[in-house]
Amino acid sequence: MPPTHVPTPTRVEAAGNKPKLIDEHFGRVNTRTESVSVAHMRSPAGWTEPGQTPEFDEYTVVLAGAIVVRHRDGELTVKKGESVITHRGEWVQYHTPEGAEYIAVCLPAFSPETVHRDGE
Repeated sequence: MPPTHVPTPTRVEAAGNKPKLIDEHFGRVNTRTESVSVAHMRSPAGWTEPGQTPEFDEYTVVLAGAIVVRHRDGELTVKKGESVITHRGEWVQYHTPEGAEYIAVCLPAFSPETVHRDGE
């Protein structure tokens, strides 16, 4: 099978208290890929999203700023040049007090049906 060129990402809607830009390069929306999603995120200062207990692992690489990852045992701050893995079945909540730019990879691909946000 030859390589598949993906000329542009698809902008998808974000959850949270403020507008956040999500450009999905690979995943259920842009390429109809269920095995993995890769998205470029740009999150404003003060953004937070509902807590979640997803059915996927999420690998995050911070390109600029910092992400605070809240979890059942506390929280950790992931800064520019650092990475974090959150594991399926574990409760987490993402927050960007000063804003952040990052790449998120979900295995299997992110979907609204498998993220299990608090209150849904």
